Amino acid sequence: MSSLDTTPPAGETAAGAVTTFDAFARFATTAPPMPPQPGQAPRSPEERLAYHSQFVTVRTPAIETLSRSVRTLMILGRHQNVTARPSLIVTGPATTGKTTALLEVGRTCHLAHTRRAAPGDDSVPVAYVLVPPGATAKTLAGEFARYLGIPVTTRMTTTQITTAVCHTYTAAGVKLVLIDEIHRLNPRTSTGAEAADWLKDLTERVAATFVYAGIDVTDSTVFTGVRGAQLAGRACLIDCGALPARAGEREPFRELIAALEQALNLHAHRAGSLPKLAPYLHERTAGRIGSLSRLIRQAAIEAILDGSERITKTLLDGIALDHLAEEHYRPRNLARRHTRTSSR
Repeated sequence: MSSLDTTPPAGETAAGAVTTFDAFARFATTAPPMPPQPGQAPRSPEERLAYHSQFVTVRTPAIETLSRSVRTLMILGRHQNVTARPSLIVTGPATTGKTTALLEVGRTCHLAHTRRAAPGDDSVPVAYVLVPPGATAKTLAGEFARYLGIPVTTRMTTTQITTAVCHTYTAAGVKLVLIDEIHRLNPRTSTGAEAADWLKDLTERVAATFVYAGIDVTDSTVFTGVRGAQLAGRACLIDCGALPARAGEREPFRELIAALEQALNLHAHRAGSLPKLAPYLHERTAGRIGSLSRLIRQAAIEAILDGSERITKTLLDGIALDHLAEEHYRPRNLARRHTRTSSR
């Protein structure tokens, strides 16, 4: 099995790969991976490896909340012309599904526009921009320009780029602007303050709903000082935190595990075995969606490569996860073993 091609397919999309309109449109209109369907011809090992590399996107509570909120705010701001429209901020720790939620909402908006658009309509419904590290007003403006292919030269001033961006975004009919990695913005520095002011100016000049996403935004400098207060005063907050093991009568983390297990394409996996491991998986991943998805996908790939075709706790425990998840789980696991040894 070692000779199989495990290279992700060309269609696989990462956040950094959709920061131009053409790339985002391809992402939005490309059918997402689908679980095996009844009556479908068996997939080859290569196809199943590629499938688990991409895998499905499960509709998490954060995606549902963000979708509803974006739809409402876009209607709310549709005829608001005097002040900036209300916005949204998606916050939470790393690997909790913020970017996935942002991209899924963008995909939904793009497809809804495409279905309604008349023949020849070349308007742009969604813009997706990553805040560059150490963002300045000029580099941030350059990212907005790059998304729509607006020509920018090194001799152009920030004002010139801004004028081109505002004109083009308005002419293109952009209605939803998604800004990821907002925690990279630091209004406490002079350049960061200029970038924050530039972004505020853009929200007042472009008739769109703005949605920001970043790591623990409420604890970052983005919400501090006068500039942070202006942003916080206009934005509703959606917490994309770790999923709890239990919420009232529901068990959202177990439900997520069951949905991911249903999507597996393994020949010998026993249905229901992963939800039974919910306490272990919650502790192993700290309830983070990204860590859970990676763990199950990686285990599925291992199961195909070693021929076992099923995911077991032994297989899961042998997989090294991201550092955040490992830092959470390994010390607890060692402490538990130490307690058992001491009690003997």
